[in-house]
Amino acid sequence: MTRKLTKEQISKLAKIELHCHLDGSLRKESILEEIELQKLDLKSVSPENIDDFVEASKNSTSLIDYLKAFDLALKVLQTEKSIERFTYEIFEDAFKENIVYMELRFAPILHTKSGLSLDEVIQAAIKGLDRAKKEFSIDGGLILCCMKNLTQEDAIATIETGKKYLDKGVCGVDLAGAEDEAFAYKFIEAMDLANKYGYNITIHAGEAGSAQNILDSVNLLHAKRIGHGVRLLESKDIFNEIKSSNIFFEICPTSNIQTKAVDSMKNHPLIKFFEEDLLFSINTDNRTVSATSLSREYEIVSKLIDMNIDDYKKMYYNTVGAIFASDKVKEKLLDIFEKSQI
Repeated sequence: MTRKLTKEQISKLAKIELHCHLDGSLRKESILEEIELQKLDLKSVSPENIDDFVEASKNSTSLIDYLKAFDLALKVLQTEKSIERFTYEIFEDAFKENIVYMELRFAPILHTKSGLSLDEVIQAAIKGLDRAKKEFSIDGGLILCCMKNLTQEDAIATIETGKKYLDKGVCGVDLAGAEDEAFAYKFIEAMDLANKYGYNITIHAGEAGSAQNILDSVNLLHAKRIGHGVRLLESKDIFNEIKSSNIFFEICPTSNIQTKAVDSMKNHPLIKFFEEDLLFSINTDNRTVSATSLSREYEIVSKLIDMNIDDYKKMYYNTVGAIFASDKVKEKLLDIFEKSQI
């Protein structure tokens, strides 16, 4: 019988991350530097208390509460230089924990508060990505988030602007933010357009909302992947339909506890997902806000499902199949894993 993976083994394995937010994953020391460089009036923020501004509160009671930890990050992400810098740094941090492929997501419209255009925001992030890919042995892409609390016209503007960057850094589109019931109906036209343009589509659904939101995201919004989706187990019929459709889930264990999407780690739906052979990957969601890393998330999962190397390999291969990249990149990632085996 193959033994459960150890912490040391997990750290050495090639890894893939598909669900990580730019504004939730900034280095704290870089935030402090950018406050000085940009001469921002944020005197209340210091090295001693920055955790209070950028990490999820231990008393967080909901997804809405959790999202408050993004406020400071967004204030320093309003220049082209800072967007490029932080994109680069996140890929560098990922590389340092043996992540060989990463998809980083962000909402361009949230970075236009000081006058940047959507084009300028996307171009800055692509510069950071390209620089990281050139300097480190890591591949990846950018997912453009449209915000559920904003209008469908805003979503269409992001999709229209990002179209020219498809396969030039941008690899997909997402709907993120607070989750209302039946939100999918608000964005049908936008996601029809994204699908027509050839975007790969992933949707945040079934995190703070129902299993029906997951099904709607697949049937109405062309979702190939679902961010979180932990409420899937609420409906046996929806569970069976989604399973038969081979929809892929981006699971973020620590974040799910902090947002109260899941009440405890021992009750996390990923255990059932694993037992039922659903397709899913493990992710950080927000490295800084959740004070985590991908290695740490896998350590948590290893304890929940007694994960051994064969389980990990299966997850890795399934994840390669779900990435928003070419077959050539997928073949490369499979080869990297075979050569990195412990």
